Amino acid sequence: MIPRYALPEMESVFGDESKYSRWLEIELLATEAHAAIGVVPGSDADRCRAAAPVVDSAFIEAVLAREAVTDHDVAAFVDVVQDAIGAPAGSWIHYGLTSSDVVDTAWCWMMRDAAELLVSSIDDLIRTVVSMARRHRDTVMIGRTHGVHAEPTTFGTKLALWALQLDRDRARLERARETVAVCKLSGAVGTYSNIDPEVEQRVADALGLRAVPATQVIARDRHAEYLWACASVGATCEMIAVELRHLQRTEVREVEEGFKPGQKGSSAMPHKRNPISAETISGLARVLRGNLQAGLQDVALWHERDISHSSVERIVIPDSSMLAHYVLRRSRRLLEGLQVFPERMLENLESTHGLVFSQPVLLALVQSGLSRDEAYRIVQDASASAWSKRISFRSVIESDPRTKSIPADVLDGAFDLGRSLVHIGRVFDRLDSVRV
Repeated sequence: MIPRYALPEMESVFGDESKYSRWLEIELLATEAHAAIGVVPGSDADRCRAAAPVVDSAFIEAVLAREAVTDHDVAAFVDVVQDAIGAPAGSWIHYGLTSSDVVDTAWCWMMRDAAELLVSSIDDLIRTVVSMARRHRDTVMIGRTHGVHAEPTTFGTKLALWALQLDRDRARLERARETVAVCKLSGAVGTYSNIDPEVEQRVADALGLRAVPATQVIARDRHAEYLWACASVGATCEMIAVELRHLQRTEVREVEEGFKPGQKGSSAMPHKRNPISAETISGLARVLRGNLQAGLQDVALWHERDISHSSVERIVIPDSSMLAHYVLRRSRRLLEGLQVFPERMLENLESTHGLVFSQPVLLALVQSGLSRDEAYRIVQDASASAWSKRISFRSVIESDPRTKSIPADVLDGAFDLGRSLVHIGRVFDRLDSVRV
């Protein structure tokens, strides 16, 4: 991942130091588990722990130099660790294991920790959105379908629905965290032929993972589910970002991204304040979806294992974790700094001269005894006339002789803004169930 989108806490989960430290801990725990069941002398297991190398830049360089000879990263790692510990104790490192035991368990351990960061970040975002929703519960605006004015709603209702979707994403992340928090130390092709299952269970318990049946590799549907959760987070944040981009257009200008002192919106046009955060989020969501596609293709492997997935995962798992983390943080920053213009929202709502009340008027005509088709045509013609002449929709309706039978109070009710919003509390009742 390029540094621009890699936040330090998530980047540290997947760095080389983290990876090799996890590999080393798995090897040491496995050696200690072998000692516990009487396979490895206890003194040798103690020596392995005491003499284990420190994973630092020098250690990493030594592994990479050895890999240039072995052309195998885990074999190189084992060689360097064994040399550091020394014989005879060091010879027990990697006893009964195959490379995937170490690598796959470490991947799952890393994804579990990454998911913890993602859940924490989405918790923060949900709190922000819920707070904004409650603050703007009664901030009236026009709802749009197909980009065209439809009926009134509130900005708070829009935010509440976003919060409910983010809550579903949180549930997906939490499920993915449980799905990937697994361990596999069952040796070549997963049959425990050279390692006791108790070793696997002891290592799993020590790491807070679950031991699961596997071939030589952990099934990749687990990794795909994790990537799906990351992509889903991106899709939801993009949904929010696209809406805010539309609402920031000059012709609409109902919201605007925060603009800090000294910031420049354009290198050429000083007046510009562009929706750069929202556009960045939209772009990164595309990468997350692309990575998910690669992860799904990793599910189908040859027989008990191949390594066609390995090169893919070295890229998409860290990158998707870091991108999802960045998108969540950037989305929160975007919303916390968002400027909202309620007056402009109301101005836009009123700009169609009352056309937003066409459905209540239609229903009032039906209630007065007209057929639905006849009522529809009356309202449709009146709407077109009011819009083309830039005059009050209600005045056009009232001047039509076919509507004379409608009582004034019924028409008042049809044009009552409060009528359109009387039931928005239903959304907020559901919002109260969201964990914040």
